[in-house]
Amino acid sequence: MIWARRLKLLTKFGVAALALGALATSGKAQNSYKGKFTLPFETHWGGATLPAGDYTFVMSSAMSDHRLIIRGQVNAIIMATAADEKVVSGHAELNLVDIADVQNVETFEAPELGLTFSYATPKQIHMRPKEARQKMAPQTPPASQVSGNKTSIEVRSGDR
Repeated sequence: MIWARRLKLLTKFGVAALALGALATSGKAQNSYKGKFTLPFETHWGGATLPAGDYTFVMSSAMSDHRLIIRGQVNAIIMATAADEKVVSGHAELNLVDIADVQNVETFEAPELGLTFSYATPKQIHMRPKEARQKMAPQTPPASQVSGNKTSIEVRSGDR
């Protein structure tokens, strides 16, 4: 009789310990990658428009679609269109492209994860007449102008 009570008590403690362990593990897995960044100007990212300012983000490893939850002046959930196992730079950064005088996030490089995330950017549908003429006769611009429409913004990961 005493043995049965002890076994029952031991089983309850074992189940409680397993449940606590599972909760602790899942809590870490849900917030696998965190960081901060500062936007110096209004930026479009996926379907969201983020005004200039400081932001934090969290990416959950439980999400296979690589969602970023962004908090700051505007809160947003941004989904990557693709994740590649190539990282160009040695530090985390947002790569922006200027489309029709609007900054758009094109990629997010996360070397800590070994991934580069790509995001949808709008396509230029209507070209101005001058741009249309230049399209007809392609010219190679000087090297200083090639990167003129791209900008990189440093991202500080959560452990820094």
